[in-house]
Amino acid sequence: MTPSLNQSNNLFVANLQSVSLEKLVKSKLEVLFQQQREADVELNGLYNLVIEQVEKPLIELALEQYNGNQVKTAQLLGINRNTLKKKMDTYKIRVRRAFS
Repeated sequence: MTPSLNQSNNLFVANLQSVSLEKLVKSKLEVLFQQQREADVELNGLYNLVIEQVEKPLIELALEQYNGNQVKTAQLLGINRNTLKKKMDTYKIRVRRAFS
């Protein structure tokens, strides 16, 4: 019997809860490096790509957590509000406020 999409999502979430973010990232990078070796290609700019792939959703979700409040989001992330604004501009993140 094939698991339903909802069951698959629940298994994925359970896996995320038992595996650290560090291990997930390492696993994904190991696959990437293996693919690079198999394709015999050079990777360039990997550091910035990895940082962007983690930093952008982190900022988006943190902003969502505080309904777009940049001061509280910057405090949560442990960065200066101006740094947050610069990163938002870099990643083209727009604040979406939910009104109660």
